[in-house]
Amino acid sequence: MDLKRKADFIRGEVIRVALRSKAGHIAPSLSCVDILTALYYRVMKYRPREPLWENRDRLVFSKGHGCYGLYAILADIEVIPKDEWEGFYSSKSSLSGCLERRPEYGLEAGCGSLGHGLPLAAGLAFGASLQKKTYHTFCLVGDGEMQEGSIWEALQFALKHKLGNLIIIVDFNRLQALDFIVNILDRKESDMLKKLRGFGLEPVLCHGHNPDRLADCLVRAKAYRSNFPKVILARTIKGFGLKCMENAAKFHYRIPSDEELLRGRSYETAE
Repeated sequence: MDLKRKADFIRGEVIRVALRSKAGHIAPSLSCVDILTALYYRVMKYRPREPLWENRDRLVFSKGHGCYGLYAILADIEVIPKDEWEGFYSSKSSLSGCLERRPEYGLEAGCGSLGHGLPLAAGLAFGASLQKKTYHTFCLVGDGEMQEGSIWEALQFALKHKLGNLIIIVDFNRLQALDFIVNILDRKESDMLKKLRGFGLEPVLCHGHNPDRLADCLVRAKAYRSNFPKVILARTIKGFGLKCMENAAKFHYRIPSDEELLRGRSYETAE
């Protein structure tokens, strides 16, 4: 499968449905489309026709407000009914703006409040380890979310219990809500790497908008046997795909105007 072409299609779906429904949180959804594409179309052990298959890899989507790409993918692989996705953010759909747990729809955990996903993922990975299960648990977190104390408590738990079956992906777009992270905590990429290494982890940097490279990186993380969780920092751009939104703090939740949309897209939608 051509992952870039698929990612462009999913990105187009997010933009089409979100703009039509006037759903906010488009920008944080667009930054992680390539990550999700790599996971679902190449990396994760997953059976779309059996979303409750016991040996499936799990994804806990911790930055729950940026879930539109996940909905679009699960609709594309026919886990979420198409009419649920088409009616998103309206009375015609039961899908919420922030994730709610719906295992039959492939939604493993409710993650509206930031900082909750990684503790949940660590618990899932710990349970799998106790039961000698072979599946992996992936957790996608935002870099702004990494300010939550619960994230670092979960990392300590994962290290103590040697959860090598836990893979954490940071959507490193350098923005949180309505400002750049460096303006809030003066934290740069090098600071994040230093802190993670200080916890005993070996973070890996990866291009966040190259789904093939991401897939290769994630496959290696799954195959690498170790007694500690793996962490991948995916360098992304918030709002990637819509020129007016890219790297613009004001578009965390805001919907672009028709005039702003005239600036176009930074990719070609796959047919």
